[in-house]
Amino acid sequence: MKKLPNDVAAYQRIKSFTQNSVPPCLLTNHSTKEDLWGLIQIEKGQLKFTIDNNEVHILMPEKCGIVEPNVTHHVRPLGEVLFSVEFYR
Repeated sequence: MKKLPNDVAAYQRIKSFTQNSVPPCLLTNHSTKEDLWGLIQIEKGQLKFTIDNNEVHILMPEKCGIVEPNVTHHVRPLGEVLFSVEFYR
């Protein structure tokens, strides 16, 4: 998984989601716009983060997920979870 570039800055944080409130669009393949990075932060539980349908990471409070611009990805809750997404550009 890539790291956030040093030259990006946070500009928006999405409210926290639970396993019951994850928007359906996050559960299916989607991507961010060009030059838009995301940081998935887990507050509680675990989240399966799949990148390009072949790279899988299990995110937890001590392991964040990095969303690269224009790269297809989706998430899947693994039981009870609380997570948020912060966007950088």
